[in-house]
Amino acid sequence: MTQLNSITISPNLDPNNLFVALHGWGANSNDLSPLAEQLHLSNYQFEFPDAPLSHPQIPLGKMWYDLANPGYQGLVESRQILIDWLLSLESQTGIPLSRTILCGFSQGGAMTMDVGVTLPLAGLIVLSGYLHSPLQPSLEKLPPILIVHGTQDKSIPIQAGWQSRDTFTNLGATVKYQEFNMGHEIRPAIVNLMRSFVMEDIAQT
Repeated sequence: MTQLNSITISPNLDPNNLFVALHGWGANSNDLSPLAEQLHLSNYQFEFPDAPLSHPQIPLGKMWYDLANPGYQGLVESRQILIDWLLSLESQTGIPLSRTILCGFSQGGAMTMDVGVTLPLAGLIVLSGYLHSPLQPSLEKLPPILIVHGTQDKSIPIQAGWQSRDTFTNLGATVKYQEFNMGHEIRPAIVNLMRSFVMEDIAQT
């Protein structure tokens, strides 16, 4: 099984929850790692994996699949690698999927939605994401989902956020959706929103 290289950050020696954040196209595991400190979730272990494919133009850049390829080359393989890796985390950390949050930015958000409807996760967070293919849920009950998008996003227009929101709503998920007057980015107000979503909307047992 292909493993993903990941940055592990644990504020607590004995965390009982897991927060996994998937970077966007051309970034790498370092891109979202500041979230570990910014979110102030002391009972969470954080995992920031590198996507499995090297970006063709950006040195040290990674991608979940090739956006420049009409067939999204690499998507099927990356999807399975990510699922297998998330399942392996459960045995490695002792933290079950039911206490694991999957988060993603941009292309990582697309992967979060794709994979998040197939695993019994605690919650999903999608930042400036998009649906790259029709969702195929294999769960009776979908996890709660936070979807955030910028109204001035030129990389992934706001319509993608609306589509994600409406799709999950129609699937019966509990959706929290918020727009910000911003581009393709993560602002401090979004980090605050993410924290409140984790603390208030995701039931911790």
